[in-house]
Amino acid sequence: MIILGLNAFHGDSSACLVRNGVMIAAAEEERFRRIKHWAGFPSESIRYCLAEAGLTLGDVDVIAVNQDSRANLLRKIAYVATKRPDLGFVMDRLKNRKARKGIAEYLEESFPGETFKGVHAPIEHHLAHLSSAFHVSPFQDASVVSVDGFGDFSSAAWAIGHGSEIDIQGRVFFPHSLGIFYQALTQYLGFPHYGDEYKVMGLAPYGQPTQIDAMREIVKLKGDGSFELNLKYFKHHKEGTQYQWTDGIPEIGDLFSPELEALLGPRRDPKGELTQGHRDLAKSIQAMYEEAFFNLLDMLHAKHKVPHLTIAGGCGNNSVANGKVRRRTPYTHVYVQSAAGDAGGAIGAAFAYWHKQGKPRGFVMDHAYWGPHAPAAEVEGLMVAREAEIEAAGCTIETIVDEAELCRRTATAISEGKVIGWYQGRMEWGPRALGNRSILGDPRRADMKEILNLKIKRRESFRPFAPSVLDRGVAGWFEEEDSVPFMMQVFQIREEKRDLIPAVTHVDGSGRLQTVNESTNPRYFHLIEAFEAISGVPMLLNTSFNENEPVVCRPEEALDCFLRTKMDVLVLGDTLIERKAAN
Repeated sequence: MIILGLNAFHGDSSACLVRNGVMIAAAEEERFRRIKHWAGFPSESIRYCLAEAGLTLGDVDVIAVNQDSRANLLRKIAYVATKRPDLGFVMDRLKNRKARKGIAEYLEESFPGETFKGVHAPIEHHLAHLSSAFHVSPFQDASVVSVDGFGDFSSAAWAIGHGSEIDIQGRVFFPHSLGIFYQALTQYLGFPHYGDEYKVMGLAPYGQPTQIDAMREIVKLKGDGSFELNLKYFKHHKEGTQYQWTDGIPEIGDLFSPELEALLGPRRDPKGELTQGHRDLAKSIQAMYEEAFFNLLDMLHAKHKVPHLTIAGGCGNNSVANGKVRRRTPYTHVYVQSAAGDAGGAIGAAFAYWHKQGKPRGFVMDHAYWGPHAPAAEVEGLMVAREAEIEAAGCTIETIVDEAELCRRTATAISEGKVIGWYQGRMEWGPRALGNRSILGDPRRADMKEILNLKIKRRESFRPFAPSVLDRGVAGWFEEEDSVPFMMQVFQIREEKRDLIPAVTHVDGSGRLQTVNESTNPRYFHLIEAFEAISGVPMLLNTSFNENEPVVCRPEEALDCFLRTKMDVLVLGDTLIERKAAN
């Protein structure tokens, strides 16, 4: 059975391909369109997945989509009947949905001459999230949690997973949502773009939770583990909020009402100064999210009495909260796959359909390398085509086929304070660069953050950079020792080690680490080993290979990024390009 899973008509549109219960390929549309968080129909991701599997559209048996407009229909009808939202708000939603083309029309446009003859399978949004967390995890039994903005009229769902079964036991319905809470307060803090919530997480450790009482006025916790919003501070439920989900960057209008400014004061101008009050508010937002999250988890553990937890949904990207689960709850093992947000719904839709057919589990996602790769011949052709341009930029080109020598040369450059573009193997699935499309630096250098921001990233100074750590070295450097291959959990660095790795130690002593395993990424593992041999430190600073754009996908994008920035070295497969030292 060939299943094509899709996250379509939403932010981070994506596709994956599952053959007989095993994932073959997965990618987000933004990587091909070169527009961050691209929303719409993921035609290029589909094209890639089919090519990777050696298939055509006609070979696909099922297209499973992480949206089912029939889900929670009675709830929707009851809400309109009892809450009486603005009629224009309701009509705009209906008009937008009617105007949008269907999947069959998009397929016909994108794949002329090919015909899909299989089954269209809509999968309820949160079931897709739950499946994306549990069905690819290493656990046979686990509590399963999905928390996000909204999907199919609900914002959260929780379940017990056993074998291939997921028993959904509770939900939070529209208009209440932790995702909306976090996103609205992110907008209030002057971070207006889709996906800016991670900036609030990065800012929070610089503050104190001085506004926690105000946050508790906004979010109300319930004894059954769920939560409610004080709706007077929001407007998403009663009047039209601008949403743009078609063929471009997602755009969302203000979600908060004037009453929020009456409570907290005037919103911050995006270009305005970041004051200590803003830092304290960021800390208070994160603290409130964690109170609600752990209120839910404590209830689930008391009910399920299992040691394992899997997390998905847009709020599953809150790596700070995820990293505290083992300290704050009785759960002992946590799994968050690399695309916890809506992109991951493509995987969940595919696996939810597979298991609905009574099929057994036989796949564990223990790495994130499901995207395109560049064959050596493609890299060689690129070097030939652009050799003159590379040399004119003051760079040398070498081919080093001995992997040990390539890793030694690269590790030496890192130890000398150079910034490395590292392009290897298949592209990562999810928002994090995990050693195949990465920019690398020396974690020991206190000035490395400034060097990276000056040369390439140009991002806010309060945002941390992350460590990639050999799996065998985690216990000696961090207060946790769980395997976290997807950089989805923040752990505390051991206090006595923090001064040794200042470039990856956040202001609160934490690091969002990636554990690197030799079996899943041998070349990256060997590079870090080579750096350890030089420095005694079993880790590298790792950030995404991009410059205010989606992570690079093709080798020409990596080369373009290298040439237009001040990166020192680019390693494309076995090819090492290095800028000559200035005289």
